[in-house]
Parts: sequence; structure tokens; C-alpha cells
Amino acid sequence: MAARFVVGPIERIRDRLNGARGDPFKMKSRLWKATTSLALILVIALGARVTFAWNQERKMRADLVGLVPFLNETGNIAYSLAAGHGFSSPYWQETGPTAWLTPVYPVVVAGVFRVFGIHTPHSFFAVVFLNILFSTVTCVPVFYLGKRVGGLGVASGAAWLWAIFPNAVIIPYEWVWDTSLAALLVATILWATLELADTQSLRAWCGYGLLWGFALMTNPSVGSLLPVLLGWAAYRAARGGRSRLSRPLLACAIVGLCCVPWTVRNYIAFHRFIPLRSNFPFELWLGNNEQFDEKSQVVPAADPERAEIRSYIHMGETAFMQDKWKKATAFISTHPKLEMILYGRRFVATWAGMEKPIEGFRDAESPLVRLVLISNTLAAIGGFCGIVVLFLRRDPYAIPLAVGPVAYPVIYYVTHASLRYRHPIDPVVLLLTAIAVAAVFEKRHGRAEMVSLPS
Repeated sequence: MAARFVVGPIERIRDRLNGARGDPFKMKSRLWKATTSLALILVIALGARVTFAWNQERKMRADLVGLVPFLNETGNIAYSLAAGHGFSSPYWQETGPTAWLTPVYPVVVAGVFRVFGIHTPHSFFAVVFLNILFSTVTCVPVFYLGKRVGGLGVASGAAWLWAIFPNAVIIPYEWVWDTSLAALLVATILWATLELADTQSLRAWCGYGLLWGFALMTNPSVGSLLPVLLGWAAYRAARGGRSRLSRPLLACAIVGLCCVPWTVRNYIAFHRFIPLRSNFPFELWLGNNEQFDEKSQVVPAADPERAEIRSYIHMGETAFMQDKWKKATAFISTHPKLEMILYGRRFVATWAGMEKPIEGFRDAESPLVRLVLISNTLAAIGGFCGIVVLFLRRDPYAIPLAVGPVAYPVIYYVTHASLRYRHPIDPVVLLLTAIAVAAVFEKRHGRAEMVSLPS
């Protein structure tokens, strides 16, 4: 009895000590579960975007909230649709049919106008909330992409980066445009591409084709990724004996069929072949005109886009685009050295946010501008390092992850650059950044283990 009396308290004290020693491990476990929780990441992402939008809306005059954000091509076409004039008039004044944009996002905004009223604050709030939802949900494909490529740590790291990335927080409010939806679609397509390589399901390949078709009808620029991603998925599936060539060809055919109705509509409206959008000549001219020629005696308008609206209204879309194509290509062919300089400037603007980021950082009056410049520059460096890591490891996912940052921005190096244009590939850039950071930690952890080994 005495022995039991003595041993009992000792065992209890020992158990308590063991429990105390175990608490840090429990806390680490709980912290790990919290930081790797997709639900928590989604809540934080949603909260950050809603908070920014609410804060910015308070600074805008109430009588302008429902009007000014819609005074762009998307808003004007949506207005024309909601007013019953069809898909037309990208510049406010009635100018007839247009193929300036593909239909998905203008139709979405037009639907909002029908429900909440044309150019009302309620319509603006509804569109912003949709953009916020698109941006928030992007955490999901980013998370599962990261989990497949690098495990739970990379998955949660990439999703957290997207949740708090300044571009992703700001753009849903600042732009009534397809930008946030396009980012969601690119991340989803990449996720689907990696998953598709492991399946022989005919339904999956058909769904992949439909997803691509919807993406092209939303933002045709993402089409630059289609040949590489579809080709990679087909190669991987065939190499593993899981798919025949018929399935990728079927997916490709479905993509084409999704575009056919819009292409036919354009041919009927303009009597010429316009597969998706008509405005590339204008975008090319905006970045390649006499405004950039220091030797020219012509003094261009301070805002060439605004100055050309009258020409568009007077000439009509087809003649206007033909004129801009001739002028832009002539300028490019006669200014080869200047073009190389402009390409470099656009490259820097695409990845840093400004053509002269150091001067912009120094002269910025807003801390937010500096934050955007820093975060974008770091993301660009991180994305490049992530690509290097994947290729050094000979990772099977190196090509599909690298194609976005490598191929997608090329069209903007040729035309003109904006952080909004780059945004659809930002989720991939942040995933690559997470991969690079994880590689650094793995290397340090490996060194620490080697040092701790007994000699």
C-alpha cells in the first residue's frame, strides 16, 4: 500500500511533466493546421478584399460611384447590351456592332445592370463583389496546384501569398474588367492540366475543352498558353499509356466549337474573319506610335487613346483598325533600335509595375504605390527562382508552370504593359515563388541536419 501511495503521485507528476513537454508540440501542430487550412485562407482573402473595397468606396463621391467605374469598354458594351442595342459601342456613343472584347464579361456586367439598374451604385457594388469572389476563390486552384507540385507547405504558402498579394486585393475594386475572372480561369486551367495527365476519362478531356473555350471567350490572351498546356497534357497522358491522341484532339475540337458562334457573329457583323477580338491593331499602335519617336516633329496628344475616340466614331471599327495596323507596323519597321528600347521598358513595367520603378518608388506619395512596386518586384524575382528550381530538379511540372510567366506576357512586350494585363498569371507567379522559398528552407534544414549529426 505504501509503495502504491508513493508511486502514484510520482507517476502523476511524471505524466504532468510529459504533458508540459508535449504542449509545444501540440501548439505547433495546431499552428500548422491553422496555417495550412484552406478555409482560413479563404476567409482572410475575402476579408482583405472586402476591407480594401469598403475603404476605397468611402473616398469616392456618392454621385460618381455608379458611373465612373463603368466608363470603359466593358462598361459601355454592357450598357449597350442592357439597353437593348446589342453587343456594340465600346466608346459610350452609339457606333454599331463591335468585336473589341469577347462576350463573357460584358454579358455578366449587362446582367448586373438588368438586376440592379444601369449605372447605379448597387450595380457597382455587385460587380465588385463578383470580382472579389473570383479573386478569393482563386485560392482553391492555387492551393491544390501547390499541393500536387510541392506538398502541403507549398500549397498553403502559395495560397497565403495570393490571399494578401496587393494586386489581388486591389484589382477587384479598381477595374470593372475580366481581370480577376481571368486569373481564376488560368489557375483552374493549370490545375486541370496537371490532373488531366493522370486520367483517361473522356468526360475529363471534354470538360477541359469546355474550360478552355470559356476562357477564350473571357480573355483571348490566355490562348497563348493553350498549345503548350494541351500538348504537355497529351504527351504525359500518352507517355503513361493513359490516353490516345483522339482525346486531346477532341478537347481541341471542343475549344474551337466554343469559339465558332462568336466568330460567325463577327463575320456577319463585319464581313471579315475576326476569330475573337478586333482591337489588337489599336493596342499595337498605342505602344508604337510617334509619341515615342524623339526625332519626330509631330507633337502627339498626351493621351493617344482618348484622342483617337473621335477617329473611331467617324471611321467605324473596321477602317479604324486597318488604319492603326498600317501606322503601327510602319513605325515598328522604321524604328528598330527604338523598338528594342521600348521592349525593354515594357518588360520592366510588366514585372515591376512601372517603366522606372526606382524613380517611381522614390517619388511616390502613397505608401500603397510603394507596396505594389516592392511586392511585384519580389514576386517577379521569386517566380524566376521558382522556374530555375523546377528545371534544376528536372521536375515533370516545370514546363506547364513556366509557360505562363515566359509566354503569356510577350504580347504586352510588343504592345503596351500594365500590371492589370499581367494579373491572370499572378497566381502562377506566386506559386513559383512559394516553390522557391520552400527550396531555400529545405536546403537550410538539410544543412542543419548534417551539422547536428555526430562526428
